[in-house]
Amino acid sequence: MVKINSKYKRLLKPFKNVFLLILIVFSVWMLFFDSNSWFIHHELNNDINKLEEEKEYYQNEIKKDNKEIKKLSTEEGLEKFGREKYNMKKEGEEIYLIEYEDSIAKNKEND
Repeated sequence: MVKINSKYKRLLKPFKNVFLLILIVFSVWMLFFDSNSWFIHHELNNDINKLEEEKEYYQNEIKKDNKEIKKLSTEEGLEKFGREKYNMKKEGEEIYLIEYEDSIAKNKEND
């Protein structure tokens, strides 16, 4: 029979307690191996935070879009939008577009 050194006996003494051993095994199991482990909860909490940030962003975008829809629902707002975006004009009007050198160079690069 092999004699265990007294140094090792002192280290192993707490592990002779069955309750402590069960507690350690349970803790390791719950932290790492269980389907509801701490790591999975941490990852899910991060996902929830990201989704809440996205939700807030999209709610702000919806508010902006609703304001735009209100502006475009009036005759003046629709006319302004058509003039600015699509260079539309009323009958008998003339439109002059002024382009600067830096905007012309960008247009040629894109073509």
